Amino acid sequence: MHRLITGASSGIGSALVSRWARPGTLLSLQGRDQDRLSQVAGQARAKGAEVDLIQLDIRDTEAVRRWVEERDDWLAVDMVVANAGIAGNPGVRASDIMAVNAVGKIATVEPLLPRMRARRKGHVVLVSSLASFMASPTGPAYAASKVAVRRYGEGLRPRLALDGVALSVVCPGFVDTPLTRVNRFKMPFLMDAERAARIIDAGLEARRARIAFPLPTYLLARLTGSLPAALRNAILMRQTPKE
Repeated sequence: MHRLITGASSGIGSALVSRWARPGTLLSLQGRDQDRLSQVAGQARAKGAEVDLIQLDIRDTEAVRRWVEERDDWLAVDMVVANAGIAGNPGVRASDIMAVNAVGKIATVEPLLPRMRARRKGHVVLVSSLASFMASPTGPAYAASKVAVRRYGEGLRPRLALDGVALSVVCPGFVDTPLTRVNRFKMPFLMDAERAARIIDAGLEARRARIAFPLPTYLLARLTGSLPAALRNAILMRQTPKE
């Protein structure tokens, strides 16, 4: 089993690495923080996995393409997890949020699509967010980036299915990661990354099209997103803007 994972140095990415690390598994990992990535890789190797890692800026789409193709040439990728992302925190440019959270994810999976379709097997995993279900005035670029990747995946899925390739879109709620620890508001149903990884893993095993959790936050996000704009904005603007 060869799994290629971006954003593997912390949060959900590192929790998935820990969960999947075992003998007979090759993990190709990307991250921004070399020290943290090396630590994650060392823990995975201690569990018997073979690990290859790279420190790479996901915004460099040409470098991403070369890395992904090189890893697939080494050993056919069975699952690609486009997980790398950044939050819409003060000082982070909207253009960078879109470049990482949307364009970077698409650039990660795109080189593998014709290869997986030709092999008639593989699993594409795009990590979105429950924020994709509503237009947020407090984090417009973040929400937009998440809805872009969700819609891309949901539109692509039936086409890939014709060639035997699965696609899952993951929509987590609030997960305790370095990205969410800077939030200055109460995060309902906050869960740790290990629990999130268990939920994601179970959903991928079942080849679910959409893995959205936790259920209360999912339902709340869907409800809020369906409200009239004036009412929705009045509710959401009570939070501290992040962008």
